[in-house]
Amino acid sequence: MTEQENIQEAEQTKGKKNKTKSLSSLFNSQWLTSNMSFFLFLSLLAVIYIANGHWADRTVRNIDKAKKELRDLQFEYKTVKAELMHKSEEAEILKAVEPLGLKINTEVPKRLKIISEKEEKGKK
Repeated sequence: MTEQENIQEAEQTKGKKNKTKSLSSLFNSQWLTSNMSFFLFLSLLAVIYIANGHWADRTVRNIDKAKKELRDLQFEYKTVKAELMHKSEEAEILKAVEPLGLKINTEVPKRLKIISEKEEKGKK
C-alpha cells in the first residue's frame, strides 16, 4: 500500500506542478507586454467609470440644491404676495396716505362731454 500511496502522491505533485507551470506560462513577461494595450484600455474604462460616479454625485447635489433654492423662493414669493395683498386693501392705503393729507373724495365724479368738430360746426 505504501507503493500505491507513493504513486498517488507523485501524480498529485505532478498535477500541481503542471498547474503552476500553466499559470506561470500564462503570466510571463512576453504575454503581459503583448497585452499592454488591453490593460491600458481596462484602466481607462476604470477611470471613466469612477469619473462618471463622481459626476453623477455632483449632479444629484446640484439638483438638491436647486430644489431647496426653488422651495425657498416659492415661500418668499407667497409671503411677498400676501403682504402686497394686505397693503393694497383700501383701509391700509388710507392709513398710509393719511400723513400726506390725502382723503377719499366724497363727491360724485362729473362727466365731461367731448364735443367733436362736426358737432361744433353744427352748433354755429
